[in-house]
Order: sequence, then structure tokens, then C-alpha cells
Amino acid sequence: MKIGLLREPDFEHRVALLPEAVQKLEKKGHQVLFEPDAGAKAFAPDSAYTENGAVATKRTDILKNAELILTIQPLPVKELDHLQKGQVVVGVYNPLVNKELVNQFKEKGLTLLSLDNLPRTTRAQAMDILSSMATVAGYKSVLEAANRVPRFFPMFMSAAGTIKPAKMLILGAGVAGLQAIGTARKLGAVVEVFDVRAAVKEEVQSLGGKFIEVEGAKDDKDAGGYAVEQSDDFKNRQQEKIQEHAIKSDVIITTAQIPGKPAPKLITKASIEQMKPGSVIIDIAASSGGNTELTQDNKVVNHNGVMIVGNSQISSDMADDASRMFGNNVINFLEILTGENSALKLNFEDDIIAGCTITHEGDLISERIRKAYKN
Repeated sequence: MKIGLLREPDFEHRVALLPEAVQKLEKKGHQVLFEPDAGAKAFAPDSAYTENGAVATKRTDILKNAELILTIQPLPVKELDHLQKGQVVVGVYNPLVNKELVNQFKEKGLTLLSLDNLPRTTRAQAMDILSSMATVAGYKSVLEAANRVPRFFPMFMSAAGTIKPAKMLILGAGVAGLQAIGTARKLGAVVEVFDVRAAVKEEVQSLGGKFIEVEGAKDDKDAGGYAVEQSDDFKNRQQEKIQEHAIKSDVIITTAQIPGKPAPKLITKASIEQMKPGSVIIDIAASSGGNTELTQDNKVVNHNGVMIVGNSQISSDMADDASRMFGNNVINFLEILTGENSALKLNFEDDIIAGCTITHEGDLISERIRKAYKN
């Protein structure tokens, strides 16, 4: 199969495949066509791709000739005109939000597979790009906070006196939150954690975090482990509890998101105004509106001396390893997407392929997306 690897937009530093991943695909009988400078921002020169068997090809030729087009960020709508029926596009399309773009794929009869729509099953873990990138984001968010906050994370005892450890509040104990806990504890911070899912309490405590519990949370078993919308009564009690801990924190890292919906506003402007000057908030839910009332995506807001960093591209800041993890997920995914002689095999009886196939031959395939678009 001919796989086309495209250069990402200027704001994206990652690449969907590093040269080492290309080598693995070449050994399995695939041919990789890559756009020049595709991996430049991830420190992968064109020479490394060609040494591993890939062929440098103009973008327009890749769009016309590759059987499978691979990117991280979605293709621009105008480039869909270069594609033909039968070609497969794989990337991260956030189909619950990008309905207009998905409809363009549908109307043109193109096949779109969105890796962020993989089912949350044990079998799919090796392909789970959301977990991989959340791991990067959780780790990097703590380092970003440590770099910005004007205080030590660990406790110090010296002749100059005792320095108290930094207090950190983490909102959301998914993959990103758990990684942030582990990283922050290694750096010596005192960590408190809030999540509506009581099931994560033991994981939080095993990493050295203190779990903040608000009783009465709704847990939807059909949500696949994600947080779900809560009642107004719970939201009010939740907000009171969070604000109580937020105003005492030196660092807050927010990760709470609900698929297909705006991120819940967990930190109010009033709470931020009560925080100590020099405190830092790293909001990695910024792409869906952010968890604070003052978050602006990909901007740093200084409000009364409190820095709110909205960074939805934080995984891109670790382009090398983030690309490596993403590429490994892709390789594992292609294992089930190809059959004999490395030929493309779209088996919709497979729950993974059916789950992440958004459009095919003019139809919506993913049951999750079909339901969402009807509502």
C-alpha cells in the first residue's frame, strides 16, 4: 500500500511518522511517500526518511496517488478536491465538533478514519493516540508550570531557612491528570486532585495525590471512562469545593473535558482573583473552551499577577517523543487495517475499524457519530 505522509501546519511540530516508523512500514511491504520537511520540526531531516526507504514527493502528488493519506491535523477543505473515491484519510479530526468538515468528506465519497474516535477497549490501547498525547501533555504541563511559577516545588531546608513545598491542584484524573500527579510528586510538590469519577480515587492516592471528593456524582457506564455532564446541584457543590482549594494553590493544572461539548468551567474569575500573585494555571483543556473563565486558547493571560496559560498544543512542544508515540500507535493501527500483501482491508465487522471510520462511500459509519449528528 502507498502511504502518504504530509507536512503539518506551521503551528504543529509533531509528525505522524518518524523515520524509524517508516522503516517498520517498509519492511511490511508498504511504500511511504513523504512531503519534504514533513519531519523537520520533530528533528527528523529528509535524509533520515530516504535512508529508511521513503520517497520524497510533492504534496499534490501525494494527495493524488497515495492510497492512504496520513497526518495529525485535519486536511484543509480545499485539498479534498485533490482526492479520489477509494482513498483513505487517517488523522485526528475531532468529528464530534468538526461536523462541517466531516460532511465534506461524506459528500465527496471519501473514506475518513479519525484516530480520536477509537473505542476505549483493551484491544485498542496500543493504538490509542488520545492516551499517548495525554501522557505527553500531563508531563509537559507540570514542567511548564515549574518553569513559570516563582517558587520551588519541593520543600527545602537550609541555613537560609525552610522553604515550604508548592501546593498543586489538578482538575481531572484521566491519563493527563495522572501523569501530571506522578511528575509533580517526583518534583516534590504537594498535590491535590479533583475528578467527578470516584473510581479514580485509588489511582490518585497510589501516585501520592490527595483526592478531593464531592459526593453525588453521576457516572455513565456508557461514556467509556470519560467524564459526563453533571446535575446543577452537583455542579454547585463541586464548584464550592474546588474554589476552596484553588485559592490556596500555587499551581493549578486543568485537564477536564467532555467529548463533543465545551469544557466545564471549574475555576471562576472570582477564585483567580483570590489566588496569590505569582500563581500559575496551566489549562490543557483550552481547545474546547478551557476550565477557567479567563482561559484563552494558545494565549497567556496575566490577571492580577496570576498567569493563566491556555495551551491546547502542549503535546506539540515535545515533538520528538510525541511523534514517536503517535507513530507507534499508527503502526499498530495499520496492522489491523491491512490484510495479505499489505493491502488495505476495511473490515467493518471489526469494532476498532467500525468505531474510527467516520465516512465511507457517502455514508457515516461510526455509530457514535451517527447518534451525535442526529441529536
